[in-house]
This record gives sequence, C-alpha cells and structure tokens, in this order.
Amino acid sequence: MGSFTSGGGRGITTAAVDPHTGALTLLSATDELADPSYLAFDHGTGVLYAVSETERGTVGAFRTTPEGLTALGPAVPVDGSGPTHLSVAGRRLLTANYTSGSVSSLPVAADGSLSGPARVLAHRGSGPDTSRQERPHAHQVLPDPGGRWVLSVDLGTDSVRVCGPDETAGGLRLHAETVLRPGSGPRHLAFHPDGRTVYVLHELEPQLTVCRWDPRAGRLEPVAEVPFAPEGLPEGVRAYPSAVVAASDGSAVWAAVRGADTIAAFSLAGGAGKPRPAGSVPCGGSWPRDLAADPSGRRLYAANEHSGDVTWFDVDRRTALPRRVGSVAVPAAACVVFT
Repeated sequence: MGSFTSGGGRGITTAAVDPHTGALTLLSATDELADPSYLAFDHGTGVLYAVSETERGTVGAFRTTPEGLTALGPAVPVDGSGPTHLSVAGRRLLTANYTSGSVSSLPVAADGSLSGPARVLAHRGSGPDTSRQERPHAHQVLPDPGGRWVLSVDLGTDSVRVCGPDETAGGLRLHAETVLRPGSGPRHLAFHPDGRTVYVLHELEPQLTVCRWDPRAGRLEPVAEVPFAPEGLPEGVRAYPSAVVAASDGSAVWAAVRGADTIAAFSLAGGAGKPRPAGSVPCGGSWPRDLAADPSGRRLYAANEHSGDVTWFDVDRRTALPRRVGSVAVPAAACVVFT
C-alpha cells in the first residue's frame, strides 16, 4: 500500500491478506522513497515498483521478502515532475508525470532493477478548465492487454493517447489520440476482460466513457457516455472520481468518488458496452484515492487518503454493490496493489 509521507504516511506498507475473509494484517513499512503514491508489481520478476510523486520525480524498485522490502539500488529520475502512476510494459517501466504532462520510459534489467536515462514523451495541449487544464496532465499510463500498445490518460487535454515502442530511441512514439468531452478531465481507465472494451473515468465531470478498443489498429473509439450523479454529496461540495475497476468476470464496473466519499457500482448485465448505474455505497472513510480488486475478484479495497485507512468490501454478484467488511489504519493512504 502506498501513502504520502509528506502527509504523515509511512511510505510503502506491506500487509498479509486473509484468503477467507480478505482482512489485512499490517506487517512492515518503509519510507525510503518519498511520497510513493502509486505502486506496480511485476509478477515476472517479483519486484515492486513505486513512484515518488515529488517535483523531481523518481521511481524505486524493491524486492519483496518475508522481512519486508529491500531496495534494488537507488531511486532513478524519470525526468518528469509529479509522477502519479506507473506500470510495467515488457522490459520497460512507464510513468505518467502529472505536473510536467509527460510519459517516461525506463529500462528494466533481468533482475528487475532500474537504470536511466529516462526517455520522455511530452504531451501537448490544454482544456477549457483554466484552473486544472492549463497544460497537459498525464495521470495514468498502462499497456493494453495484448502488450503491443500503451495508453496514457491526460486530464489536462481531455484525451487518451495511444503509443507504440520507439525502437530507435528506446522510449515511446505517439500513434493516435482520442479526444473526449471538453472539460471532463479523464483520469483513469480500465479494460473489460474481453480486451476490447475500455471504461474511461473522468475526474472533472462524473461520468464513464465507454470506448471500443481495436488492438490490431491501436485505435480507441468512444461509443457511449454514462454520466452519474454521486450520491450523498454534501451541498456545495464537488465530486472528484478517482479510480475505476472492472470485475474479472466481466459482471460490473466500480468507481471511487472523492468528495462524495462513495464507491459507485455499474452493472454490466446488459453487456460490456452498456454499463448501468446500480447505486453506490460509502467508501468507509474520506477521500478514496484508489480502488483495487483482489486477485479472486470477490473483494474491493479502497485507499482513503484523508481518513488514513484502507477499507475492504465483499461484492454482491447479483446487485454489483460492495458491502463493507473491515478496515485497517494506513495514514495518508494512496493506493493498493496485490503481489
């Protein structure tokens, strides 16, 4: 679990998961990396990667051991500012750099360690919300299920970029750009298990955009918008959706909503391309920055930044609604990943 050390967090916290109840038992923590707000685990190498969401952004690599985490060398600069997300794509580690509006690519060695220099692809453009979209703000970057393409979500330019490998420079090259509703501020996306449907969650305008993904052509096509009114939102408070998760069995989609402090559920009973709002439940804390599903697909975990806890939920397969089961204290919680 990642957290903001600048907000009183312990950095990266490890926990054991009870396979029967989903309960978390805290094991250890390391603050070796400042503000590790997002993590990614490479199952091939058994290495955990973390961004340092700071002005001079870096990434760190850690070997997981029974005693905790061991750093694989010093943190490596991403040559970008404020990295908020990272993912592993083949033998490259990718970061989305929010403040500088770029995507960085770093080589990954056979043992999972990192080296530089980073190859950086800068985004261009802006949006109509002058307070949030004055320039590009890359918020997420991840490979498609086939591993051929990389998609980067940019809140500042209201778009999703599709990139391919730049064999000459060793980084990424722009292949296509999908423009979404102006001012909506796309933040994160998730693939349906069919590999051809994508759900884009917007931060500045609560909605899901359903897209058709063509893995052969590397094209993302918007086909429907699903606006939703966050429930339980206090008067005068704005909602800021943060993370989207698709069920591993393709039955539902869930979104964490800050401000309302809820988890919104969408049923996919009508098909992957037809998410239907099914209601929402309290997130169990305040300001859910991240939402993750466990490997079994039966539970959800919310990282509640302001209340400083991680809550877990059992999912009702019939209604798609999560039911809160428990929580554990994680100050300034920012994300949850499973090894």
